[in-house]
Amino acid sequence: MPSFTTKLTGTENIPDIIQIQKKTWEPTYREILSKDQIDYMFDLLYSYEALENSILKNGHQFLLLLDENEPVGFASVSQEQPGHFKLHKIYVLPATQGTGAGKFLLGETEKYVQSVGGKKISLNVNRYNKAKSFYEKMNFRVTREEDIPIGPYWMNDFVLEKELN
Repeated sequence: MPSFTTKLTGTENIPDIIQIQKKTWEPTYREILSKDQIDYMFDLLYSYEALENSILKNGHQFLLLLDENEPVGFASVSQEQPGHFKLHKIYVLPATQGTGAGKFLLGETEKYVQSVGGKKISLNVNRYNKAKSFYEKMNFRVTREEDIPIGPYWMNDFVLEKELN
């Protein structure tokens, strides 16, 4: 039985985040994006420098998901405007999917957002990503579609939001 906890983290856990992404990114997107786009986006978003900038310059707070003190997932959020936070990233290792890890991590992320004054949280999910149904089960609702250029590629996303109590 998994024993999940989370901890707020900064740059000290960037290597853990990169290791989780190396095992998670490709399986998550292989049926949605080309290998070239997956590689391009991974390098753009998950280099040490990119993660360091998101923490130190862009104000992203990372929560590291632990199972018996082993890193198995992470989430990152930042305040977009007073009371409104954006969930930028949430991933759990493929081996932990289906164990309640994602639900636990999302719940802990929402608690963190509320603890710092957040009333609403939004996120983007690729229109073809099966995780959309997970977010909807967690009471997020689609508010619009967005097409975002990333280098020579496009991300075709849904934007989902949730009011926090």
